[in-house]
Amino acid sequence: MPMADPAASGAQLDRLRLTQILSPAFPIGGFAHSQGLEWAIATGRVPDGAALRDWIAATLRFGSARSDAIFLSLSHRSETDLAALADLYAALLPATGRALEAAELGRGFATLTDPTAAGLPYVLAVGRQTAGLDLPLSEILGLFLQSLAVQLISVAVRFMPLGQAEGQRILADLAPILAETATACALAGEQDLWTFTPGADLAPMAQETMETRIFRS
Repeated sequence: MPMADPAASGAQLDRLRLTQILSPAFPIGGFAHSQGLEWAIATGRVPDGAALRDWIAATLRFGSARSDAIFLSLSHRSETDLAALADLYAALLPATGRALEAAELGRGFATLTDPTAAGLPYVLAVGRQTAGLDLPLSEILGLFLQSLAVQLISVAVRFMPLGQAEGQRILADLAPILAETATACALAGEQDLWTFTPGADLAPMAQETMETRIFRS
């Protein structure tokens, strides 16, 4: 009987672990947050699948998803002061709802993975948990960004509504952008922490004032 390769087995186990903790089924409460997409849909700014694809692509290339991936990358580095990085992350959040999301998801993630990470925003808690995995950082970032895209597509499926099949087509279409952003963010530093998505940054603020809403942010 052939013997298993221990190195390959270790990487495979790490990959399975990464897939588990970044799965939409991992119960940290991501389903309750839309990052302002609920408001964008309700006001007609994102009326269909094509507009949704463009909205998510913009956040990946120029917006909050890109910044989150850079913060995750920074949290992997041994010299990083996580407390200071958490302060910087909080300072750059555009809205109260986004701060609520970061805290709630971080708390849920720490409870299920590492209680000593309690108090860290979600993206830094993920960075801390994945730093020891025997996987390329670009792969970790790619799956992290995909989980964010899935979260937003799920919002649209429940609220527009958007068919699940179309949602999957949009996710597949975003794959090159996910990979490109992950590769770039793996090498990024604090000087690269900028956004240029005014609509997506204002949406969480506007969502907070909706009289009736489904999502917490």
